[in-house]
Amino acid sequence: MFRSFAAALAIVGGVLFSFSAQAQDADNTLYIDLKDGRVEIELLPDVAPKHVERIKTLANQGFYDGIVFHRVIDGFMAQTGDPTGTGRGGSDLPDLPAEFSKVPFERGTLGMARSASPDSANSQFFIMFDNGSFLNGKYTVFGQVTSGMEFVDKIKRGEPVRNPDKIIKMRVASHDD
Repeated sequence: MFRSFAAALAIVGGVLFSFSAQAQDADNTLYIDLKDGRVEIELLPDVAPKHVERIKTLANQGFYDGIVFHRVIDGFMAQTGDPTGTGRGGSDLPDLPAEFSKVPFERGTLGMARSASPDSANSQFFIMFDNGSFLNGKYTVFGQVTSGMEFVDKIKRGEPVRNPDKIIKMRVASHDD
């Protein structure tokens, strides 16, 4: 009887652990809805905690909804996050200090855009179309596309982009309604 109870307890514990892990993952999973489909991103709070928190805060406020991809360079990256659409704007929140890491810029990596000052990231970010090792250690990495990169690949190119594509909706998975 004790073995049956222990086995049942282990199963319940495993289910609870699995549910808890999923809830935790939802807090660090970002959804970006584009015209062609949903992009799912794994956020990296252990790599860039302040940047991840900023992205999550702005996403859950609806800040990114309707914002254009203002700079999209084929073979390089798609940049967004500027409410003015010019590449010079940001949120009303203060700029963030750099959180550079050894995480490489590869296809699907999300990095924070900034000016010449390393401590000037605010709300703008980019998604890499290809590897960009020349950015390693110079820009903050905060996420990685886990699915939907084919939709990122369909973002209209240009610098500036004419009739640019927009983020339809962007939310943390645990706050997606």
